[in-house]
Amino acid sequence: MPAITRIDSSRRLLGIAIVATALLAATPAAVAVPSFARQTGMACEACHTVFPELTHFGRVFKANGYTLSNLKKVQDVSGKKEQLLELSTTPPLSIMAQISYTQMQKSVPDLASVGANGVSQNGTAGFPQQFSLFYGGEIAPHFGGLIQLTYANDSGTVGIDNTDLRFADEKLLPDNSTLTYGVSLNNNPTVQDLWNSTPAWGIPYASSNANVSPLAGTAINGAFAQNVAGLTGYLLWKESLYVEAGGYRSAEQGVTNELTGGAGPLDGTASNVIQGLAPYWRAAYEHDWDRNNLELGVYGFNVKVLPGAASGTPMALNGPYNRFNDVAEDLQYQFLGEENLFSVEATHIHESMTLNSSFATGGAANLSDNLNQTQIAATYYYRRKIGGTIQYFAINGSSDNLLYPANPAGGPGVVFSANGSPQTNGWIAELNYLPWLNVKLSAQYTFYNKFNGGSTNYDGAGRNASGNDTLYLLLWFAF
Repeated sequence: MPAITRIDSSRRLLGIAIVATALLAATPAAVAVPSFARQTGMACEACHTVFPELTHFGRVFKANGYTLSNLKKVQDVSGKKEQLLELSTTPPLSIMAQISYTQMQKSVPDLASVGANGVSQNGTAGFPQQFSLFYGGEIAPHFGGLIQLTYANDSGTVGIDNTDLRFADEKLLPDNSTLTYGVSLNNNPTVQDLWNSTPAWGIPYASSNANVSPLAGTAINGAFAQNVAGLTGYLLWKESLYVEAGGYRSAEQGVTNELTGGAGPLDGTASNVIQGLAPYWRAAYEHDWDRNNLELGVYGFNVKVLPGAASGTPMALNGPYNRFNDVAEDLQYQFLGEENLFSVEATHIHESMTLNSSFATGGAANLSDNLNQTQIAATYYYRRKIGGTIQYFAINGSSDNLLYPANPAGGPGVVFSANGSPQTNGWIAELNYLPWLNVKLSAQYTFYNKFNGGSTNYDGAGRNASGNDTLYLLLWFAF
């Protein structure tokens, strides 16, 4: 997730998952995988409006641990008729690819040019932008998962992506209502959520990793994705009322302990380590009638971050930390007609920051800051063939000229903020065509009204917010 910047090392804390998660550069991986269709014997439209948005049935399938199956199985039982083994004869594997082209309204500076007066090539092809292998389905009775391994062209590496392992079961209560209960072991807060109004599976479902991203983003919106391990427990009553609670610990990838030479324990050479356990909670209610369903919910994440190496100075993990407390509300509405499908997703995240570490090391001008992130989207499809989405997004909060710094060199900035403001807002318009249910062609355009605090000359080096407007063309398929 690229951010074109040369912030000095004492401020690198800003760009590494503490407050600078890229709102639009994150490319969510698809939760719609054909292995689920093979396992259940049902077409994609049973669980999805158009992938990856879930229907009510898809949400119930996920809550029950991805275990519903219609395949012949290899089974074994004990002498006491205890089930010892249940393996599908068809491995639940799928492949997904994204091939893309990105062009910005204005080229960014070419820092390799003499005096930084040149501009980089405008137009980036991702072939592929992303290529993923999925295991998606039942593992054992009442135990299933979605495990994703991804190659990404921006890093050029293969690594673990969104992963959700679940144990789940269902009880019939005395009043004949159902209670689904389970636990999720996952690596990204909200990746286990059932609705598409929370960050991990929210709109835009795919976006460019070759654009310019704003400085600020909330902690729950992907800042710790794939670098944490979380265990949460949940209840789903009458397929309507959902509650969940649990916590996350750091599980950083590609980090070694300098003393032991192994993967841990984490020390001050690691960046952005969670102190102790970061609690996560969720409550939502869904009402279904005729061809409609409406969900209203709240969720939250409270994390203490030990910056370690990100602070630019040696700092032990028992030193001061930054606290990020995120509280959010979300809404999702769906109408699923025979020919017309319509949905609305919205979320608002409020983040309270207490920046003891950043303030002490000169990375923040204020001891306390706040940040608000809002996204509202409406989607329409005709016969699941052709459709589109319009989304409004906004980030605003406290001004802090160290947390959101100006370019210290006064040269080409792009991802700096001349007035120390995180304010960013704009629109995303997307058109989609699906010749088949597992193939999507998309044309997406992102319009910025404000970027990092301004509409014109927001970086102090002459770049306007509209210069970051982005055209994104995508071929996305799974099989």
